[in-house]
Amino acid sequence: MSGYRLHDRIALIAALVAPFLVGLLLVPVRTGLSATNAALVLVVAVVAVAALGTRAAGALAALSAAAWFDFFLTRPYGRFAITDGDDVRTAVLLLVVGLIVSQLAVRARRLQGAVITGASHLSQLEGAARLAEAGDSPEAVVEHVRRELIGLLNLRGCRFEYGSLIGRLPRLEHDGSLWLGHAAGEREATYWPDRWPEGETELRAVGGGHYYGRFVLEPVPGPLPSQQARRVAVALAAQAGSALDTAGLAHRG
Repeated sequence: MSGYRLHDRIALIAALVAPFLVGLLLVPVRTGLSATNAALVLVVAVVAVAALGTRAAGALAALSAAAWFDFFLTRPYGRFAITDGDDVRTAVLLLVVGLIVSQLAVRARRLQGAVITGASHLSQLEGAARLAEAGDSPEAVVEHVRRELIGLLNLRGCRFEYGSLIGRLPRLEHDGSLWLGHAAGEREATYWPDRWPEGETELRAVGGGHYYGRFVLEPVPGPLPSQQARRVAVALAAQAGSALDTAGLAHRG
C-alpha cells in the first residue's frame, strides 16, 4: 500500500470502516428492518466511499458492506454465516449492486473532474489570447503566460529568456513529452517517461516559424503533470511566441 497517495490510503480505510459503522448503527433496529432496506442503507455507504475514493476503494467498500450485512443484520447475528436463503440472495445482490454503483460513482466523479479541469485550461488559454487581441505588449503576454505556467505545472519558479539557448536543458515538446536529447553514441532521442528530470526544463516560444526565446521551468521534483496540462502549457508558450512574432521582434532560428 506504500505506492498509494495519502488520499487513496484514507479512501481504503474508509471503505473498511464506513460499512462497519453503518452496520453497527443498524443493530438496534435490525429486528424491525427488512433485509432489503438494510442492504439499501449499506449501498449508500458504498456510494459515499466511491464518490470520494478510487475504484479499488469502491470495490473494497462493496465487499465490506456485504460482510457486515452478514455479520450484523442476518441470523445468526454476530457470525459470518447466513441460514436464510432470502438473506443469502440479498447479500449477493448487495455485493453486486455495490460493485456496480461504486464504479459508476467513481467514473462520474472523474468525468466531473475532467470537465472542471478542461474549463480551467480553456480559461487560461483565453486569458493569453485576450491580452494579445487587446494589443497589449508582447512582454505583458509573456509575463501572463509565465505566471500561468507556474500554476498549471505546479512549478517552484519560471522565467523567460529572450533568444538565448545557453546550455542543453530537457525540453517540453509540442505533444507534451519531455525530450532529453541524444545520449552519447545514440541516434534515437531519449524521452523522460513520467517524472520531472533533475534541474530545469525549457519550453520554447516559437511564432511564425521563428524562435523567440524559452520559458525556463523550475519544477517541483516528482511526477509530471497530466499530458493535458502539458499540452496546454505548450499552447500557452505558442501564444507568447505568436505575440512576439506579431510585434516584429528580432528572432533567432
